[in-house]
Amino acid sequence: MARINTNKLRALRAEHGMNQEDIAELLNMAETTYNRKEKGHNEFSLSEAKKISEIFDRPIEDIFFSPVLPKRQINKAEQI
Repeated sequence: MARINTNKLRALRAEHGMNQEDIAELLNMAETTYNRKEKGHNEFSLSEAKKISEIFDRPIEDIFFSPVLPKRQINKAEQI
């Protein structure tokens, strides 16, 4: 199971010296719209996610998804 993880997107954007306005322009959307999507309030469309993956030369999965561990595995990891 996976969940949307926009933290990776923010980190990639910062690594590449880009701000939200830069990405919004490349996606042809308003900065406020991009901001809401990056914060997770709205979802990126598949075409937007594909464009973002092309911008950063990374697979969509690497940018937007991270594994969700079952609670049992999280508790075990915290004990280590």
